[in-house]
Amino acid sequence: DYNHPDLADNMWTNLGECSGGICAANGIDDDGNGYVDDFHGIDTAYNDSDPFDGQGHGTHVAGTIGAVGTNGIGVAGINWDVQLMALKFLNDSGSGATSDAIEALDYMVRMRRDYGVNVVASNNSWSGGGYSQALVDAIQASVEEGVLFVAAAGNDGQNNDAVPSYPSSYGLDGIISVAATDRFDQLAYFSNYGAQQVDLSAPGVSILSTTPGGNYSTLNGTSM
Repeated sequence: DYNHPDLADNMWTNLGECSGGICAANGIDDDGNGYVDDFHGIDTAYNDSDPFDGQGHGTHVAGTIGAVGTNGIGVAGINWDVQLMALKFLNDSGSGATSDAIEALDYMVRMRRDYGVNVVASNNSWSGGGYSQALVDAIQASVEEGVLFVAAAGNDGQNNDAVPSYPSSYGLDGIISVAATDRFDQLAYFSNYGAQQVDLSAPGVSILSTTPGGNYSTLNGTSM
């Protein structure tokens, strides 16, 4: 929710689509990147340039990454002053296609490579599907462009060394796979783990963060 009062000031804005500092939809691909009026990112699930969150998960994760700090409301993200590019490839029911994830990654890489947007990391709080060489190639391209790929380890309570969870288990340099811990700094009961396939852990139980409509809620998960 790029209009959320705790996120709006930290949203990335594609100034190439704006004129005179005014970002208003005009139905024109002003910067020639193949997307019309992509002010804050894109939505490959619905094939448009409006990544507004209709499910809630992405907004919650965004708040943990970059809710505005010292503004006297809600929560503060790990980064108080940051630019969040919204890349939506899951539909409002939380499901999606690998090809749409690839398109989102390709957009991010192109904006960094060809348009000078200083993307430093992609947050990938999603998992599912089998091995995809096309997705491996897209992740590798982003890593080679200098973007870290941070991925949720998964919420199946399983050992990813024995049963891989994609995309966190692709094992490429540049992928950081993250498990969830509880308030006692112990592995959360639902979290995947793995001495080889999981790199680190972070709090992921009862995490308070932003949700659409200017709201807040607590969620559990390696996404968090």
